Amino acid sequence: MAEEKKVGISIDPQVAGGVYSNLAIISHSRSEFVIDFAANLPGLPGPKVGSRVVMSPEHCKRLLNALAENIGKYESHFGKIEIVPEQPAGTFNLADFNPDGPTS
Repeated sequence: MAEEKKVGISIDPQVAGGVYSNLAIISHSRSEFVIDFAANLPGLPGPKVGSRVVMSPEHCKRLLNALAENIGKYESHFGKIEIVPEQPAGTFNLADFNPDGPTS
């Protein structure tokens, strides 16, 4: 079995806070994958890309495998992640705000 090497990393304070994203746009060529992370928020004119990551196909597949492994660990600890259909923008269900259920 190959010995794992630990890599010491550092992070700039400007990067440490992260960038919020609820939208990812993925494109690719033969030699690279480009992932744009954007935020689509109510009241703003449209999604704005906050970060772009460019990766080789091999590294992108390694990321896919690492995400699958980590999602499995997350779900075994916290429960299944449910993906629910999105509501149209600007709509809401009043029952969501009433813990006793719908009112007449």
